[in-house]
Amino acid sequence: MPQLLTLTRAARLVGVSRGALQSKIRSGELAAFEGMVAAEDLLRAYPELKLEDHAALERFERIKDAAFARRVRERLLPSSEVLIARLTEMSRERAQAQAQVEYYRALVEQLQVKLREIGDAVAPQATAARLLAWLTHSLAAGPQAEELQPLLVHESFLRIMTAHVQVKPSGREFFVDGNDSLLEAALRAGLSLDYGCSIGSCGKCKARILSGEVQKTRHSDYPLTAAEKHAGVVLMCCNTAVVDLVIEAREAHGAADMPLQSIEAKVKAVEPLADDMRLLHLQTPRTNRLRFLAGQSVSLSLADGAAASVPVASCPCDDRNLQFHIRRCAGVAFAEHVFTGLRGGDTVRVDGPRGAFVLNEASHRPLIFIAGETGFAPVKSLIEHAMALDAAEALHLYWIASGTGHYLDNLCRSWSDALDNFRYTPLTADGTLAEEAVVQRALRQVLQDHPQLGDHDFYVAGPEPLANAAEYLLLESGLPRAQLSVSALGA
Repeated sequence: MPQLLTLTRAARLVGVSRGALQSKIRSGELAAFEGMVAAEDLLRAYPELKLEDHAALERFERIKDAAFARRVRERLLPSSEVLIARLTEMSRERAQAQAQVEYYRALVEQLQVKLREIGDAVAPQATAARLLAWLTHSLAAGPQAEELQPLLVHESFLRIMTAHVQVKPSGREFFVDGNDSLLEAALRAGLSLDYGCSIGSCGKCKARILSGEVQKTRHSDYPLTAAEKHAGVVLMCCNTAVVDLVIEAREAHGAADMPLQSIEAKVKAVEPLADDMRLLHLQTPRTNRLRFLAGQSVSLSLADGAAASVPVASCPCDDRNLQFHIRRCAGVAFAEHVFTGLRGGDTVRVDGPRGAFVLNEASHRPLIFIAGETGFAPVKSLIEHAMALDAAEALHLYWIASGTGHYLDNLCRSWSDALDNFRYTPLTADGTLAEEAVVQRALRQVLQDHPQLGDHDFYVAGPEPLANAAEYLLLESGLPRAQLSVSALGA
């Protein structure tokens, strides 16, 4: 029976995105069996893959040697108890596999004896003789799996260092690295699980363990009932995975599932991005994090009453950290206060989230993002979330801005340099984005690059004239309405 791997684990083994594997499956380059791929097929699809038996171990040793700070070492490596438990589980599975191998070998040897007896009793037929010769040769040669050994060794090491978790009923998957809690690992992987305080006090992050074993890593004040404990319910914020898990947990599947919240956050920093642009970095309390979906907006209110509705520019996977791009505009009190009066430690009330400009996680089509001016803020949130999910086959960002309006150009170029499946095309508008003709000239490049619009999902955010013009042009050019999401931003 072939060694089968989930797409998530196979992607991590060969160092590509799940979207890249799905692309090979659709093209017929890689066979799949109910969402799994065989190790042999994986190596055939990636013949250039070179894995030495100790490559992963040496990599982690280099990381450990370079990380002198104790907190870094603790972040990278699981506890000794978890490592021992994982090794014990792997040894048990190996013993079972070895027992099966020996059992089947014994059956084959018995078959060899029986065939020889048949050959001695009657005149052997040519077919039986050939079968006997092949069987004798095969038994003498033994299993030929040398080409698979490096991959399987690497996969075994991956299982020691990380635990694989599947969430029911959605089927979503993520890995737990080091001493991360289940909740921390899930959020970092882009999952929208239900949670509240994340310190074991509210009970919102309950999950039921369907298979596998967890270990408690943090004290919790929330009292689980005896029935919940008997059913295998745990708090994800206070437990880590010992071995691979299957859990049952609540997830948000769209903007309607995200509750409105009101949180008093603190200003962590106000940093210049350009002469007329500031990065407002807020941090929520440890006991009250903001749950939101990438691409959504919130209302920010200051102590003096100044307020504004602003898209979140950071990813939900950034935990307590919320980022916003604030442009200075004449007569806008909130922006003026950010530029001249807001200081680290000041309180900002955050109300939300709102909006349906969110990623369609059920689709695995390539993603195209069109950002106009500060429409880059919600688009940045979507892109970082898509990167965390690692499911899209390809991502292409078009940022339309006038003059020096690409205020995070270096960040976009760094994404393009670091990721094989990410492209960045800055477009300079030869005029103001309030002019429809200017917008259409800028969008013409998008249509030239992607004539088959229906093969992609489009996300457009920017000033209302740009958003409206882009929506009209894309739909008129044949893009299905269901594959277009638009966010028109105010001044």
